Amino acid sequence: MFTRRSLALALAAASMLAAGCSRGSSRPHVRSENERKEAPDFNLKDVNGRPVRLSDFRGKVVLLNFWATWCGPCKVEIPWFIDLEQRFKDRGFAVIGIATDEEGWDIVKPYIEKKKVNYRVVISGSDTMELYGGVESLPTTFVLDKEGRIASAHVGLVSKSVYVSEIEQLLSPAPAPEPAKTSQLTHPTGGGK
Repeated sequence: MFTRRSLALALAAASMLAAGCSRGSSRPHVRSENERKEAPDFNLKDVNGRPVRLSDFRGKVVLLNFWATWCGPCKVEIPWFIDLEQRFKDRGFAVIGIATDEEGWDIVKPYIEKKKVNYRVVISGSDTMELYGGVESLPTTFVLDKEGRIASAHVGLVSKSVYVSEIEQLLSPAPAPEPAKTSQLTHPTGGGK
């Protein structure tokens, strides 16, 4: 039988899960280059105490994911991000997880070890969340282009195929410019006509 407290906790958990899931977009949307803004840089520590600076990832497509151990939709996405890191890392791609748990490494470290997370995870407070527009819902994920600009943003759970499509698009080389056409044709032997 539910007590009032357990019922309230269950309702709160269900509403957080629904809020996280309901706001996500279901299709890929990579902004055009002229619509992209530079992602704010940060300098945070990973589980080993090493600094992680976003600016160190320039030249790579980056999936930047704000998450927490208690977040239901985040638990769904983490295995996807593990797979994406493995699948695309040799093509210039990286995942950075920004954990927002108030308990810090005490709760995050055992969680990422249990899940065998293969990408960099850092701990953030509200300051980094504010840099990214005041992240209020989890998960919130930004996909950055090779120049460190925000190419797409997703609040809530979106399908893995959306991320795959956006990553593929950003990793693809830009189309080569058309070769310049000459206005004069020359004879193959070097003569004029």
